[in-house]
Amino acid sequence: MTRSDSLPSQAPLLDALTQLVAVVAQLRSPQGGCPWDLEQTPETLIPYVIEEAYETVDAIRNGDSAAICEELGDLLLQVVLQAQIASEAGQFTLQEVAQGITDKLIRRHPHVFGDVKVQTIDELHQNWEQIKAIEKGEDPNIVKPLSHKLSRYARSLPPLTASMKMSQQAAAAGFEWETVEGVWDKFNEELAEFKESLASNDKAHQESELGDLLFTIVNLARWYHLDPSAGLQGTNQRFIQRLQLMEAVADRPLETYTLAELETLWQKAKATLRGTEGVGH
Repeated sequence: MTRSDSLPSQAPLLDALTQLVAVVAQLRSPQGGCPWDLEQTPETLIPYVIEEAYETVDAIRNGDSAAICEELGDLLLQVVLQAQIASEAGQFTLQEVAQGITDKLIRRHPHVFGDVKVQTIDELHQNWEQIKAIEKGEDPNIVKPLSHKLSRYARSLPPLTASMKMSQQAAAAGFEWETVEGVWDKFNEELAEFKESLASNDKAHQESELGDLLFTIVNLARWYHLDPSAGLQGTNQRFIQRLQLMEAVADRPLETYTLAELETLWQKAKATLRGTEGVGH
């Protein structure tokens, strides 16, 4: 029995993907297609790509398999739609997208698809980086400037995630405080500068100082082995949960309550959640 004989039939999968491609092509067809889909460009679809990616992550975090399946479908739609638009413009096809990533995976995993032997994860990472450099026509023995790597994070990642990645890489390169007390000193310095900037009417300066403060907080998170993105996501979720509890017990619209009354409802909601979660917040 060959390896392919032992695998389940891929026909249903290929049929489903073929149908999806055909549906998207029809949506984009000038003859009987959808006006909204026909108006879309790669640029106008960017918000949807980001939104679907975040919704997929949220479903994964919640562990809801049905939601994960649905959100992965929405994310897959964005891939197919981008490829369809590119195909119409004569740039590339979905087949090229799929073949390209397949070839890349095989190329970057010679320890799986070739004869290369690796003993450690660090060795695997080194091989990976060398292969990437060769793919881009670069000399793998030439170390790129740190700024080159950090600029890629700044371009391609959400700001908070990019800041953590940049902080980690800078620290690994030696751009680091000797102790965490130095980070706290920097935090107090940036907090004071941010407060001072608020006294001016220069919004650009205020945002610059706010950014410096946030970047220092990210560094504090790194020192304490915390994930700032996960922390902020948790806070956002708790805020919504508390608001839902407030709305559940309110006998009139929240905007009609006084600030003191809202604070009372807020504290009750916090206490309820604290009891449910078994932890303090």
